[in-house]
Amino acid sequence: MWHLLQQIRKVGIISEPAPDADMAMLQHELQEQIARVFGRALAIRQVDAGSCNGCELEIQALHNPYYNLEGMGIRFVASPRHADALLVTGPVSRHMAQALRRTYEATPEPKLVIAVGDCGACGGVFGESYASLGAIANVIPVDVAIPGCPPTPTALLQGILAAIGKRASS
Repeated sequence: MWHLLQQIRKVGIISEPAPDADMAMLQHELQEQIARVFGRALAIRQVDAGSCNGCELEIQALHNPYYNLEGMGIRFVASPRHADALLVTGPVSRHMAQALRRTYEATPEPKLVIAVGDCGACGGVFGESYASLGAIANVIPVDVAIPGCPPTPTALLQGILAAIGKRASS
């Protein structure tokens, strides 16, 4: 215990900086777009098509008070039948291809598909192999791909905003 207290005294208090203005503007813009396009909360069904769970950790970070996903009007749903968008992570494993297609078909039109991470966008380090079909676009149509391994929560919010903007323009 004494060693820990000495270390704290040497290093001092370490904390994250306060939210910057860019994040606040992104949250405000996202909230306005959701209200304008949907008139209610955006319902997202998240699908893990074979990822390493790095992207899922970043998606989960969106639920903390800093990003306040629910406050922006975004919620995750348990059924694709209630979803407006699919948030798909990982390269599509051969075992998940049929389940991903069924999930896509069960999502009502008009639907958005967001490929998360390098694996979802292009297959990432896994690529196409005997066990993987690679990118999500190889299995279902993709509206927006969010690069990164894993993408930051801010990049995820920007990707969701881009998908909503794409839906609003069509």
